[in-house]
Amino acid sequence: MHRADLTGIAEAQVTSETEAVITLKPDMEDLVPSEAALRLAAGDFGGAPSFPKVLRRRLDKFFADGNISPKANSMMWTKIAAGLTVLAGSWIAIYAFRPHSWKFVTLYLLGGLAQTFLLLNIAHDSNHNAISSNPTVNKTLNYVFDLCGISSYMWRILHHRGHHSCVNVHGEDDALTGRGLLRFTPHEPHRPVQRFQHIYVLFLYALFSLDYVFVRDFECFFFPGHEYLKVKHPVREYFVLFFGKAFYLTYMLVLPVVLLHIPILLVLGAFLVVHLIVGLSVALVFQTTHTVDGTYFPEGRGEFENGVYHIFATTADYATRNPVVGWLAGGLNHHIVHHLCPFVCHTHYAPLTRIVEETAQEFGIPYRQHPTMTRAIWHHLILMKQLGQQQSSEV
Repeated sequence: MHRADLTGIAEAQVTSETEAVITLKPDMEDLVPSEAALRLAAGDFGGAPSFPKVLRRRLDKFFADGNISPKANSMMWTKIAAGLTVLAGSWIAIYAFRPHSWKFVTLYLLGGLAQTFLLLNIAHDSNHNAISSNPTVNKTLNYVFDLCGISSYMWRILHHRGHHSCVNVHGEDDALTGRGLLRFTPHEPHRPVQRFQHIYVLFLYALFSLDYVFVRDFECFFFPGHEYLKVKHPVREYFVLFFGKAFYLTYMLVLPVVLLHIPILLVLGAFLVVHLIVGLSVALVFQTTHTVDGTYFPEGRGEFENGVYHIFATTADYATRNPVVGWLAGGLNHHIVHHLCPFVCHTHYAPLTRIVEETAQEFGIPYRQHPTMTRAIWHHLILMKQLGQQQSSEV
């Protein structure tokens, strides 16, 4: 980390990541917490040496000693170029060669895979201002969400205010929203249908992105369920919402039918398959990091004296020594580091995870991880089965 990046840390008096994020308001120009505030929040500066303080010093030292920028490196820019090239290339090929039948579906699905890659690898990092020190670059790349049919503005609110500030807290963490069909926490009321949630959960995950495109974004704008959504949103965001949805549905559904004369049922079928891929992939990448058996579900934000302990109790890593998983999942398998350093580009996560693991072992802090993503999914399903069968008990 360039030493100039540490300027102003002492001026940001924040005691936890929750406090750094909770102050965000939708009318702010940027909905992302400042790096200085987050670094101090997780660092427990001042006083005697402690696990949070030592861990933060070691993480910062990794960048300072190597004079490495915490933002995008050459690997990240390669991923950005590759993802955008595949997405654009698939659609150029569709209109250049005007394929029909299975050839059209193949190219259409290739574009869907590119969308999945972009959401996990580029949009998520840009959402955290982790790609560049230039806010314009991050904001521009954040529109990848809108390119994929999801409101980038609403995602920023839900992800920062509704997840990072209250991980695994019932009623506040938006990632625990199950619409009554899924029970993600022992503090949530139990419903009889949830006895079978471990069986149908993957099907519902496959509908995750469809829900965002057609329901969730509009619900959050016009029928907000959280207090932090019951505010006056900037007028421009309503425009972006409707324009983004219209643009997405036009290039994904309308133009192939109108310009290429592809049968509408074939286009709709390919569209559905794309969303099944996107929804299942994105949901599993995220859900296997917090809702697995062994993670903790606090009763409130203030249960831990420091946000670092909250992160370690509620978060689990997986497949951290598998570079292929890390490359495809946008580093989100290194999830503890992500919550400790959300302002750092994910292509730096692997060596930081080694620091986290070693420091946690030194201080006797439980570090949760699964050796493979398959094991993480399995332990997620175990938790879903437990929560579906238990009326009101701690897991």
